[in-house]
Amino acid sequence: MAQLKASSPPSSIPVTAPSLHPTGRLLYHQLWKAKTSSFKELGLRTSVGAKKLQDICCQLTIKAAARSDTEVVSETIKGGGLRGKLNKVVLAYSGGLDTSVIVPWLRENYGCEVVCFTADVGQGIKELDGLEQKAKASGACQLVVKDLKEEFVKDYIFPCLRAGAVYERKYLLGTSMARPVIAKAMVDVAKEVGADAVSHGCTGKGNDQVRFELTFFALNPKLNVVAPWREWDITGREDAIEYAKKHNVPVPVTKKSIYSRDRNLWHLSHEGDILEDPANEPKKDMYMMSVDPEDAPDQAEYVTIGLESGLPVSVNGKRLSPASLLAELNEIGGKHGIGRIDMVENRLVGMKSRGVYETPGGTILFAAARELEFLTLDRETIQVKDSLALKYAELVYAGRWFDPLRESMDAFMQKITETTTGSVTVKLYKGSVTVTSRTSPFSLYRQDISSFESSQIYDQADAAGFIRLYGLPMRVRAMLEQGI
Repeated sequence: MAQLKASSPPSSIPVTAPSLHPTGRLLYHQLWKAKTSSFKELGLRTSVGAKKLQDICCQLTIKAAARSDTEVVSETIKGGGLRGKLNKVVLAYSGGLDTSVIVPWLRENYGCEVVCFTADVGQGIKELDGLEQKAKASGACQLVVKDLKEEFVKDYIFPCLRAGAVYERKYLLGTSMARPVIAKAMVDVAKEVGADAVSHGCTGKGNDQVRFELTFFALNPKLNVVAPWREWDITGREDAIEYAKKHNVPVPVTKKSIYSRDRNLWHLSHEGDILEDPANEPKKDMYMMSVDPEDAPDQAEYVTIGLESGLPVSVNGKRLSPASLLAELNEIGGKHGIGRIDMVENRLVGMKSRGVYETPGGTILFAAARELEFLTLDRETIQVKDSLALKYAELVYAGRWFDPLRESMDAFMQKITETTTGSVTVKLYKGSVTVTSRTSPFSLYRQDISSFESSQIYDQADAAGFIRLYGLPMRVRAMLEQGI
């Protein structure tokens, strides 16, 4: 990845700014800390003294009475920003507070055009409404929206489902799977619009910054990556709200917003507020994809999932596209309070965090896919697959989707589940998923062998010799200990 290098400030410029209008004082300090490209643009070199810079800042003060600070800064530093120069940046944009303030921040600090990019991964129509107006009101030159729902489910969710990937016993990787498909699309958009950089609104404490940037590295290492939360002086949501108001950016939230949520077609996650204390029970009104199991219907519902080579293809006999199938099961599962997970997980960056996840359709699919494997895979294969599934989940969680190791493991999963074809029926009742039926043309289960009735294939008398040989190591050890 290309890097922007900072230069040392001119030694003749004092740290204390002269008495100026806030705009002039802002420029004085920012130009003093600016990168080499900013000084080149203004003709300032290390030999220029403080008096010259002060004169420039004083001249700018005259314009401040009629213009906002942002307008003056934008006009003054044409061709370069306060931190360097980029031509065009593709920003992962949600329309929320953080990404809304990143747009003017990028323009001000890198003197660039900003192309906002939004991926539709099933987060809901409401989150996409009015995005173009919001983006342009924030200063973006363009908004690009791509529907990635089918790609997301087919190429990211279903491979994880086939692998049986679960992180730390509970987490079904909803956010982890979504980030690489979004980042991949950003790289594609950057190529389409001729951008030389990409940017995201992930904080420096979370996993998502890693997931985005590892994908950028893997697919186009030449792109610059700008992560404002690791650079700017904004320290929290209240600072961001004040920055937005100061730069005339429409504020999409109020200071009373409490939960941090991430939604896609697979799940909905909740973090923050009372959830930051693991001792607190989540509030009932926090959930959005599923009803409280206590309020779920008193009548159980049976659902049959059809699978081919380890991948879901139908619900109740109706073949559906990957995204449509998952949406259907989300609706059914949510109605019965299926798929609620409350866990404390170990983040990649070292700290523990508490999150609550709703994954109704995914929980049903995992139960069905795993159950069918009990029919079609032998003991040794299941054990090896389960052990690899742990590593597979870790790689996905850590943002290594395009790592050759994950791709190689995926090839194994694809091969080993070739015969995992059949149907599984589950009963949904007040938050529980119970398997009631499973069938497969490749089933290794033989009723004529497993039955307690006599069988020509299995002679019970053969068990005596097997037990003597299988137990020989234990028998020898006991003889040694007892002096026999």
